[in-house]
Amino acid sequence: MRNNLNREVLLSVVAEWLEELEIPSVIPREGFSVDLQDLNHILAIVGPRRAGKTYFMYQLIQSLIASGKYSKEDILFLDFEDYRLTGFSDTDIERLLEVFHQLTGRFPAFLFFDEIQHLKNWSRVLRTLHNRRKFKIVVSGSNSDLLGQEVATELRGRYCDVLLLPFSFREFLKARGTSFSTPSIYTPLRGNLLSLFDDFIRYGGFPEVIMSRRESEKRKLLQSYFKTTFYKDILERYNIKARYILDALMAEFLETFSSIFSISQFESYLKKNGLAGSKRTIANYLHYLEEAFFIILSEKFSFSPRKRIMNPKKVYLIDTGFAVLGGSFSENKGRLLENLVAIELLRRGKEIYYFKDKNECDFLIKGDRKISSAIQVCWALNERNKKREVAGLIKACWEFGLRRGYIFTYEREGVEKEGGVEIRIVPVWKWLLLDNIPELSFST
Repeated sequence: MRNNLNREVLLSVVAEWLEELEIPSVIPREGFSVDLQDLNHILAIVGPRRAGKTYFMYQLIQSLIASGKYSKEDILFLDFEDYRLTGFSDTDIERLLEVFHQLTGRFPAFLFFDEIQHLKNWSRVLRTLHNRRKFKIVVSGSNSDLLGQEVATELRGRYCDVLLLPFSFREFLKARGTSFSTPSIYTPLRGNLLSLFDDFIRYGGFPEVIMSRRESEKRKLLQSYFKTTFYKDILERYNIKARYILDALMAEFLETFSSIFSISQFESYLKKNGLAGSKRTIANYLHYLEEAFFIILSEKFSFSPRKRIMNPKKVYLIDTGFAVLGGSFSENKGRLLENLVAIELLRRGKEIYYFKDKNECDFLIKGDRKISSAIQVCWALNERNKKREVAGLIKACWEFGLRRGYIFTYEREGVEKEGGVEIRIVPVWKWLLLDNIPELSFST
């Protein structure tokens, strides 16, 4: 049986935070309104691996210190991946707080626990600390161990969560040292913005990937994230037996993202290749991939929950960068643009569906118990595809009583009217930068 962690180790770790650790500069994350001073619940930061959860914690700490009301002596930050804390358990928490008091003369007002899943009995510890009503608590963890659904179950209403995704386009530009204003997008800077937008579509928004300059390094990083999701977040977590099915599913989505996925058809595909795999198993693995923040699932809209569950899902990657591990950019650019829109709508907290009868509309946005917006996405709107794209959008607008619909494109812009519906054609990059469609803006 292991003894409690040595007091000298805890003194060293806490003293290092107070005296030596410099909070690194960060790219401020947009779209979040977190008032830690009035925080009554445990704040859990969840999202894909490598999306910047630790740096978001640093951002929150910086905001506390910048307020002038708090200093480091009011804040305890602990990274449970620190090798010195190996074996740290729930019984060491009281000793940790005592050490902090010894060094500062007070107990912390704010607790920041990074990679909380490494703490034994973490949910019980958090419940106990929260029940004391003395601390504001912020936690983060890898998506394989600290999922929103799991936290909700473990903490029983004591928490609220923040979904942190890879960088948005505006955050991407900041990371690349590029500033913009509304007037500047109508100047020669527009060409530079489009060039950066191409890079953003192709390689996505993971911070480390953005800061890497060489294509080979970007691909290497994305491959490592892919493998970690496969092995750590799903294979090990769920004790997957039919590894070949998971492997086939992930490979399938690298090639067919932004497309409708049929469990029945995939089952037939497996059988044709001499592989066993039931519909239930495939459905379970699909759910695991969504929980692990590898894919985004969109259901075909129906007022019947049962029909929504039974219908095929549309599948998107959580970051467009993963697509470089599949097919070529030139072949997939329209689907990449649609995938990018799906990610942004998720970031903005929108509830999305797709519409399909004889025609298809890529996105229906649900708000206030009804469909509030319809969006079609295509790289270019031209004579070859206009009839099809417009028909799907208009039918969706008619179905749900919408007087206006949107077609998101790479660059084309304008307003048209057809079938009694106003069609606004909007470049995706401009929507991402200006956020100028009220019903599709960041949720408040």
